[in-house]
Amino acid sequence: MEEGTFLSQGNTCVPGPLRPGDTVQRGACAVTEVLDRVGGKWSIMVIVSAAAGPIRFTELERRIAGISRRMLTLTLRNLERDGLVSRTVYPTAPPKVEYALTEVGQELNQYLAQLTAWAERHRTTIHDARTAYDEARAAG
Repeated sequence: MEEGTFLSQGNTCVPGPLRPGDTVQRGACAVTEVLDRVGGKWSIMVIVSAAAGPIRFTELERRIAGISRRMLTLTLRNLERDGLVSRTVYPTAPPKVEYALTEVGQELNQYLAQLTAWAERHRTTIHDARTAYDEARAAG
């Protein structure tokens, strides 16, 4: 029996042997994992906020409304682990720490900028579609 990570019938990635009904989609599992990480609200906000160049933790905290220190810390660690953000510690007292996008993070930011521009162009269309849908559902 084949071993690895597979997409189950419930469309979740599961490790282990292939079972009857499982779909072999190793690539889908990897893509899903990456999109789950970089597609999160806080990850996107950190990437966009760090796009202009090195930035300190407190500045990120000020720029990202509603993020807690704990969530910012976790998000930065995950983005660093994924190779999207680099962390530089300067030997000063107190230590100075800066975060910057890596090349991969900068590339992702370009796509996020395109997505943002698309959302801006189509926000009225989407709002109108939602309103029409809600009105049609309410009318029964």
